[in-house]
Amino acid sequence: MSPSDPSTHDRVRALVLRHGWNAAAYQLLNPGIAHWLAPGGEAVVGYAEAGRGPLARRGRMWIAAGGPVCAAASVEAVADAFEAEASRHRALVCWFGADARLRGVRAGRRGYSEMTLGAQPVWDPSRWEAVVRSKASLRAQLNRARNKGVAVRRWPSAQAREHPALRRLLRDWLGRRGLPTLHFLVEPDTLGALQDRLVLVAEQEGVPVGFSVLSPIPARQGWLVEQIVRGSTAPNGTAALLVGAAMRTAAEAGSRFVTLGLSPLSSHAPTEAGDPLWLRALLGWMRAHGRRFYNFRGLDAFKSKFVPDRWDPITAIATMPKPSAGTLYAITDAFAGPRTPARLLAGALVKAAKAEVAAGRRWLSGPGTRT
Repeated sequence: MSPSDPSTHDRVRALVLRHGWNAAAYQLLNPGIAHWLAPGGEAVVGYAEAGRGPLARRGRMWIAAGGPVCAAASVEAVADAFEAEASRHRALVCWFGADARLRGVRAGRRGYSEMTLGAQPVWDPSRWEAVVRSKASLRAQLNRARNKGVAVRRWPSAQAREHPALRRLLRDWLGRRGLPTLHFLVEPDTLGALQDRLVLVAEQEGVPVGFSVLSPIPARQGWLVEQIVRGSTAPNGTAALLVGAAMRTAAEAGSRFVTLGLSPLSSHAPTEAGDPLWLRALLGWMRAHGRRFYNFRGLDAFKSKFVPDRWDPITAIATMPKPSAGTLYAITDAFAGPRTPARLLAGALVKAAKAEVAAGRRWLSGPGTRT
């Protein structure tokens, strides 16, 4: 059924608010995600049809957003039914961001392959104040922003929705990213869909300089810090102040689970001995040399400095016996949105080239402008 159908959207939202356990469950409501509703209507899988270009035909693989949204006891049956539906359409399935419940019924099963693509940090927010007390460098960052007059407060959804100052911050932030805008589970345009989300805004003398958006993980009474947007003029420490505000807000609501979401190619992800050599080499190369497009190490370091309680692996489980380049291509296709992966790569190369030119100009203009 189409995600644009209002009745489908309402049914999916109701299921997410009742059974959403995966950290990205609420992202099933993102634009462009299709929905498969199980017979009986008590489960849903969000997915994108992928496989455009030279490596696969359109519709060759369905990229599922996390695991099935359903009661815990029904996960295996719902996954089986969804895979059967895909097979009827001559499509394979890749469960991207497979959660622990799905991995429990799929790991090691014949005919399936699994790739570890990163990890997500997890906190019990009631421990946040202890984390701050234990780490002087984090206290220094928080104090640096506070000393510059930055304070964070929660904005009501009605105030934050489409607010022009927040829109400007978002445009500025997206313009400074190494990659073109991605979609699927990382849809950046959340300001028009704040119904169940929380918005925390960092203000300096009453002027917004950053904001964060939290989406619910209802079945865990938890929260995903979906976005941390820091304006180019925001004082150092603003992002840390937003993270701290998110932790305190979650703790005050009685939550025991907060995550900052996927850190791709994280050094905290376990190395799968069963991964083929080409896959380990490719992911290693991307981790070492992909900084021009996306600072994987920087993101990993940013999340690590807040001292997570643990790192949960984020995997992709596909209905094929061995990992393939086609699976990685199809995942890229899902995140590319309306563009093909080739156009996404071309856009990334253009942005990287512009960044190199700008850096060269700063270097040539003299030491006073170098950063």
